[in-house]
Amino acid sequence: MARRKIIIDTDPGQDDAVAILLALASPEELEVLGVTAVAGNVPLALTQRNARIVCELAGHANIPVFAGSDMPLSRPLVTAEHVHGKTGLDGPTLPDPEMPLQKGHAVDFIVETLRNEPAGTVSLVPIGPLTNVARAFQDAPDIMQRVQEIVLMGGAYFEVGNITPAAEFNIYVDPEAAEIVFRSGIPLTVMPLDVTHKALVTTDRVEAFRQMGTRVGAMVAAWTDFFERFDKEKYGSEGAPLHDPCTIAYLLEPGLFSGRYINVEIETESELTRGMTVADWWRVTDRPANATFMGDLDAKGYFDLLSKRIARL
Repeated sequence: MARRKIIIDTDPGQDDAVAILLALASPEELEVLGVTAVAGNVPLALTQRNARIVCELAGHANIPVFAGSDMPLSRPLVTAEHVHGKTGLDGPTLPDPEMPLQKGHAVDFIVETLRNEPAGTVSLVPIGPLTNVARAFQDAPDIMQRVQEIVLMGGAYFEVGNITPAAEFNIYVDPEAAEIVFRSGIPLTVMPLDVTHKALVTTDRVEAFRQMGTRVGAMVAAWTDFFERFDKEKYGSEGAPLHDPCTIAYLLEPGLFSGRYINVEIETESELTRGMTVADWWRVTDRPANATFMGDLDAKGYFDLLSKRIARL
C-alpha cells in the first residue's frame, strides 16, 4: 500500500489521543503532515496542548501542531468535560508539552498544505467538530478538488445520539460546518456511532494495553480506564466505545469495516434534531449519495491492529 499523506484535525479527548498514537505508530502507511486542533471536547487552549502532549508521548515532537478555531461557525461552543474530564485527557497526570505550538493558524495550514502538495495526495482525518475543515473550504474553495478523501468520526443513525436524543457530539457542536463538509463533493467516509459503538474497550482489552510494559501502553490503559466509567454507566455496556481510532484503522485496514454509499444530510434548523445525520440507509429518497456510511466492523481485528501498533511506541 502506498504511503498516504494525512492531516489529523482533532479535539483531544482520550480517544482522539489513541487515534493520533495509532497514526504515528504506522509510518510505513501514513505520513502525518500535521495535527490541527479545534475546540470541541474541551476549549481550544486545552485541545492544542493535548495534541502536543500526545505527539511527544509518541516520540514525534517533530510533527507540526496548529491551533485552529476556538468557536463553531455560528453557535456557542458546547464541550464534553463530563466525559473527558476538565483537561480533556484526565486520568493520568501529564506534564506540560515542551514542543512548540506552530505560529500559524490551523485553517491556513490546511489551505497551504493542500495547495502545495500534489492534487489528490492529501486526506483529511477530522475526529472532532468540523469547524476548521469547513472554514478552510470557505476561505479557499479551490482546495476542495485537491483533497484525496475525508475520513471522519461523527454522526449516528441507528444508534441515534450521544449528546442529544438525535445527534452525535462532533456534528452537534457545529452542524453548519458539517453541512459544508457533507456537501463538498469530496469522497467522504464516515465512522458514526453505529460502528464505533461496536469498538468496545473491554476490561481484557484495557489490560492488554497495560501489559505492554511501555509508557504509551500504560497511558492508553489509564485513559481508557478514565473515560469508560461514563459510557459503561450510560449504555450499560461491557466497555466504552473507542471512537476516533476507527478513522485511522480504516486507512490502515479498510477491510475491517463495512457500510453503504448513501446520501447523508445534516439537520441545522430543528431545535429537536439539530446536528442529526439523516442517513438514507435504505435508499428511500432520490437524493444523490455523498458518503460511505459505515455500519459494522471486525472488533477483534480492530483491537489486534491497535495493540500491535501501539506496542511499537
